[in-house]
Amino acid sequence: MEEESQAKEKNAENARPGLIINQRQRVLFLHMEKYKSILNKYLPEHSVDLIYDWLQQYNIHLKVSKKRSSKLGDYRPPQNGKGHQITVNHDLNHFAFLITLVHEVAHLLVWEKHGNKVRAHGVEWKNIYRQLMVPFFERDIFPDDIRLALDSYFNKSYASSGSDLNLSRTLQKYDSEPGLTLETIYEGSVFRLPNGKTFKKGALIRKRYRCFCIDNKRVYLVNPLVRVELVKAP
Repeated sequence: MEEESQAKEKNAENARPGLIINQRQRVLFLHMEKYKSILNKYLPEHSVDLIYDWLQQYNIHLKVSKKRSSKLGDYRPPQNGKGHQITVNHDLNHFAFLITLVHEVAHLLVWEKHGNKVRAHGVEWKNIYRQLMVPFFERDIFPDDIRLALDSYFNKSYASSGSDLNLSRTLQKYDSEPGLTLETIYEGSVFRLPNGKTFKKGALIRKRYRCFCIDNKRVYLVNPLVRVELVKAP
């Protein structure tokens, strides 16, 4: 009986490592599926697997942020023992979210290769950004108009994709609630920005509109694609 009991214990010990491995595999699988289901809420469907792989490969902590009027996303290098952090605004449509996320991953790769020795949106960043976009082009992730806008952007000399009005304007077409933008209202209109300040729209100065702030009597150059609430038509 004692020998039989010892044999059973030995068999149990031999079986336990395999059981533990299977449990770990199951936990990892469930974690992966849960993470991917969250990503599905923000990304085009056929981009999720690749983005998930990047997050694991580059040790990225992705944070979905509240809406920020000053930026769509940002990248922070590792600090205090933590990995790379990327934030992307929650209110972006799926295509804008993906493009913003790839934009920030490009910053990560530039930082790993060059640190702070090159311009934030210099030629190094733009070349990496273009390369990162290739698999999404190959998978036909983007509608034709967005793809054409991206192609046009990559052939231009200036830096950040956020500064390309054509690309931003094209992406806005896929917002669930398009709303009014500054460029769609008449000159002389009184409008309110999301921050609560009220302005009167003036003339277009190069790429921005000269607007008079009624609240503090100052003049600002405002992005033509900013969301506005029309207060009074001219």
